[in-house]
Amino acid sequence: MENSLKQVSIWFHGKHRQIILLFVILYSVGAVGFIIPQTSSIFAKLTPVILIMSFLAILVYHESKLSWAHLGVIFAIFLVSYVAEAIGVNTGLIFGTYQYGESLGLKVFETPLLIGMNWVFLVYSSSSLMDLTRIRGSLLIFSASLVMVCYDLILEQVAGDMGMWYWADGIIPLKNYLTWFVLAILFHWAIKRFAVPTRNKVAPAILLIQSLFFLMIFLLKGLVS
Repeated sequence: MENSLKQVSIWFHGKHRQIILLFVILYSVGAVGFIIPQTSSIFAKLTPVILIMSFLAILVYHESKLSWAHLGVIFAIFLVSYVAEAIGVNTGLIFGTYQYGESLGLKVFETPLLIGMNWVFLVYSSSSLMDLTRIRGSLLIFSASLVMVCYDLILEQVAGDMGMWYWADGIIPLKNYLTWFVLAILFHWAIKRFAVPTRNKVAPAILLIQSLFFLMIFLLKGLVS
């Protein structure tokens, strides 16, 4: 059984380019599907599936063993981010006044369970992206956190159209981006402080593909409208 699992793992790691291409196709089709009124609701329901697939892909292509300490850091990121989002959406104190839609799936405390997973995905993937550079130390933490803020800046332009979440009066407060940056710095500091390995063959690509996906929806929506 162990040998079979090892062979499957080796096969997957040899197919990372094909997996990246698969996600390019999936997200490209999704972008087109979202801007077509007749299919937008269908693709909105598929959002949790694609996000989970993206998360599973980075798990499969993670290159190093994770210790219990590493897993503890990852769980802490999940928990702290989820609690922050739950407090934020119920009080408006952390990010601003907003509410979640239905396209992110099951909610607890008015907060989709996928949100914590997505924070882990973003922290891990942005760290993995920075691993490809020569940047190290505090500058790496700052740069990876800035990548996350840029990602959110793009996402926020279409989140409401995709049924993810809605801001009060349709205005995205500056506080949202500042809080994102502070949390991102905290999480990336923890990743580096406890030496959580984030080398991954597909994570940086999927992060970039997602960013382009949201950008495509924003641009195509403008053309259609």
